[in-house]
Amino acid sequence: MKHIAAYLLCVLGGNATPSSGDVEKILASVGAEADGDKLGKLMSELNGKDIEEVIAAGSEKLASVPAGGAVAAAGGGSAPAAAAEEEKKEESEEESDDDMGFSLFD
Repeated sequence: MKHIAAYLLCVLGGNATPSSGDVEKILASVGAEADGDKLGKLMSELNGKDIEEVIAAGSEKLASVPAGGAVAAAGGGSAPAAAAEEEKKEESEEESDDDMGFSLFD
């Protein structure tokens, strides 16, 4: 992840095609060491590609991935949902009591 972040910092700084030396220089400036294998793989994967197109393609792929939360909610029983709803009611009643009819920011 640090290699990708350093690569993107190079691009944001105006270097459209950073070299592995540029990435290593950024990592060294913050006291981090570059892993040669990982950096080499990153550089070979991004060689000749526009980073904006790579990010756009990745965003499209992520858009088709299910969030996972809906599956868990649908599979759960109604007892936890009822408890959560009851707890939410109690919180909203407490919040209205805390108001005491005036606001500190009026």
